[in-house]
Amino acid sequence: MARIKDTSVDAVKATANIVDLVEARTRLRKVGARYTGLCPFHQEKTPSFSVSPDRGTYYCFGCQAGGDAISFVRETESLDFVGAIEWLADRFNVELEYEESSPQADAQRKHKERLYALLDQAATFYEKTLWAESGKPVQEYLVSRGLGEEVCREFRLGLSPAGATLAKKAREKGFTAEELAGAGLVSKRGSDYFQRRLMFPLTDARGRIVGFQARKLREDDPLRGKYVNSPEGELFHKSHVLYGLNLARGAVTKEDRALVVEGNTDVIALRQAGVMPVVASMGTALTEHQLRELKRLTQRLFLCFDSDAAGEDATLRGMELAVSQGFEVRVVALPRGKDPADDPAGFEERLGAAEPYAVHRVRLELDHARDKQHAYLRVQDILNGIPESPERHDAWRLANDRLGLTVQLRRAGSAATGAAASPRLIDAGDRLEREALAGCVAHADLIPVLAEMSADHFDNELHRRLRTHLVDGGEEEADLVPLIAELDARAAAEAIDEATGKELLLRLRERHLRRELADADLEQTKEIQEQLAKVREAVQALA
Repeated sequence: MARIKDTSVDAVKATANIVDLVEARTRLRKVGARYTGLCPFHQEKTPSFSVSPDRGTYYCFGCQAGGDAISFVRETESLDFVGAIEWLADRFNVELEYEESSPQADAQRKHKERLYALLDQAATFYEKTLWAESGKPVQEYLVSRGLGEEVCREFRLGLSPAGATLAKKAREKGFTAEELAGAGLVSKRGSDYFQRRLMFPLTDARGRIVGFQARKLREDDPLRGKYVNSPEGELFHKSHVLYGLNLARGAVTKEDRALVVEGNTDVIALRQAGVMPVVASMGTALTEHQLRELKRLTQRLFLCFDSDAAGEDATLRGMELAVSQGFEVRVVALPRGKDPADDPAGFEERLGAAEPYAVHRVRLELDHARDKQHAYLRVQDILNGIPESPERHDAWRLANDRLGLTVQLRRAGSAATGAAASPRLIDAGDRLEREALAGCVAHADLIPVLAEMSADHFDNELHRRLRTHLVDGGEEEADLVPLIAELDARAAAEAIDEATGKELLLRLRERHLRRELADADLEQTKEIQEQLAKVREAVQALA
């Protein structure tokens, strides 16, 4: 794919208005030179979200989310860096220029653009077929499932006709047989891959259609499965898709939770009932790629499966993967033969009774173990792999009650050996570094003072890199942007003026000298003590 020119990226950064972007997600109030409001990334009642229009950054003191316009769009729209730049360019009318690339790269980019266009036109074709007079039987089927026309149109549901109707229409519009095959729309014989099926368009994180899932409507369907997906290809990868994410991501961010169900119709029915942050996992266990997309938006997952699926090995592996990636996982095990679409209005009540993953997993092991000894060992192994938490304790208590004996566990985190520095001391040192750098971020006149100090004055590697960036200049590295946004917000919130910033830098120098003094020989000791005395005098002069 052609690379966007640096000048275009700079133009986007200069033009993008961070206040406009944030206000599309949450209401802001002007306080001095900054804006504040409720955080769009987690639920809160007291505003802790701070926006700097001058610097073009944001930071939340509650969930520690921070960055610039690009990172805000990446998180809220689930886009990569290039996608975010293109989204911002479109939003603020910035014309992008691309670096010259090879003919092969240009051809590949244009080829993919045509596939996206073809799939979008296919979705439009299927939509028209569904809502035509000939689609009445399928419209009636949707009504029988409790799905109204408005929500079906929102998800762009469609109907694939018989024969090679779509292929013929596409070729008339200039699409080639190779493109039809690449988009997964035709069979090897050239006829439509999907025929007489209810069509669910599947999209990527940017909302572009990458394929379809098709539900069987007739017994004489040549495709065997009740639900059949587009063939895996250039654009469609089943493990990458979360059905409904393009519509749910705003609600997922706002409510700080994602509800993961099994079926597409469950997503549609729940959204129609007003349950908005809901997606489907394409009928499989959650994959690493799907979890990565969700983690951009929330770390709270409610997994909603029927009672059989909630105990299947593949589903459990998906839960384990989510827990290992830091998600807070709760499980809604539905009654046998029921799914969320059967009672969407009562779904919130079910969510209130959801079990934490630890309790759910221990309950399953207790229910299916061969004997008490086997159950004991399995539960012990599972709980030893879960971090200490109230949920872990609840699961441990459940096991003890069911087994009639106490399960002996390692203390969570006890595997580490050796003496460690006091967390309080580490926090104090880290805080001193951050506050000193916050003063430098807020007051450029302090940079010469910072330049007199080496990177060795900082313990934190990220702080060292920020010190180098502030002193030497140059383009901000991506992982420095959130830190700069945080420090800028902290300098304002904690009223770190220039004098305070200078004192903090002196304190850092004093800490460094004290460390040198501990390892100094007799000749060095006198020199370091003299330097310490000067630093103390300078601190007192600022008081």
